[in-house]
Amino acid sequence: MTIEEAQQTVDTWIQTTGVRYFNELTNMAMLTEEVGEVARIIARQYGEQSFKESDKGKVLADELADVLFVVICLANQTGVNLTEALAKNLEKKTKRDATRHHDNEKLR
Repeated sequence: MTIEEAQQTVDTWIQTTGVRYFNELTNMAMLTEEVGEVARIIARQYGEQSFKESDKGKVLADELADVLFVVICLANQTGVNLTEALAKNLEKKTKRDATRHHDNEKLR
């Protein structure tokens, strides 16, 4: 699925199953919540925290997909074409960081 297809698929889902988009502030709060769930799994799976009983059944892939879903919702409702935005962002990073990371001794 391309990013453009993902944006259309989410929009169709929202219009049919979800009824309508939550407002932007609600979606921003939801994004923060979903990122927190990703952080919780990362802290337990790759960090030093141990899993709690309530963490059972939580899957990183599913939580990352939740983050992506809300990002796509925000893009759709604010008129952002994520395909174009990502291409421009990568171009910016490529120009800005052409040698930066290669020159960073910390990364060797």
